[in-house]
Amino acid sequence: MNITIAPGRWFLHGFCILAAIFLIMPLFVIVAVSFSTTAYLAFPPQGFTFRWYQQFLLDSSYIDSILLSAGLSLSATVTALVLGVPVALVLARTNAKINSVIAGLFLSPLVLPTIVIGASLLQFTSQIGIARTWTALYIGHTILVIPYIVRTTLASLSGFNISLEQAAMDLGASRFQTFFLVTFPLVKSGVIAGALFGLIISWVNVELSIFNSTAALLPLPVKLFNYVQYSIDPMIAAVSASTIYVAIVIVLVIDWVIGIDRVNSG
Repeated sequence: MNITIAPGRWFLHGFCILAAIFLIMPLFVIVAVSFSTTAYLAFPPQGFTFRWYQQFLLDSSYIDSILLSAGLSLSATVTALVLGVPVALVLARTNAKINSVIAGLFLSPLVLPTIVIGASLLQFTSQIGIARTWTALYIGHTILVIPYIVRTTLASLSGFNISLEQAAMDLGASRFQTFFLVTFPLVKSGVIAGALFGLIISWVNVELSIFNSTAALLPLPVKLFNYVQYSIDPMIAAVSASTIYVAIVIVLVIDWVIGIDRVNSG
């Protein structure tokens, strides 16, 4: 039995493959260059060495920047979850006229240039005496992450059947029990997707961080930005490649624990 495939499907498959190659190639180039023996960025790489990884790992300033960025990303995302999920619940379950104003307020960081938010945050924190501190960075990163939590949680709640919560409370569950045992399991894919977006946005942010950092308080993206202004060598690729490895591990863990298909469905 001969099965014919429509030309349109062949075209779609080919386009998807080309798009995947286009997205993966920059990552492949970064990883490949990080093992080059040359003292400059070159592709294809020449030789094979772990020298640049060793140089990067022995530089305590990079380790400090990584720990700072990781702490900022995690703390900002957790705070955004605590603030954003309740906001999404309220917006999804009420029809007040002010809802559009509240939604616009929480989603506004998506449409404002990040550099404007960074400059405004610097002015604000200067007025209250916490400019260029960890707290200022933490506030700014939380502002950047909240819209992603609110938006993806709202998307998950769009088809939520509220009668399930009512049934749980009729059976004696408290509001907290209803949320954690009924509501959250059904919307967790959207919450997790928003948290992933938030972590990524916070981790790679330069514009806001550069306004609110100091020589002793340098998130990794800002440190890399400063480094490439004066020197471009494979160590910068080694640092970038290391973040790619970490991202791959995180995705694999999420896929193992939850399932990427469930996150995507949110």
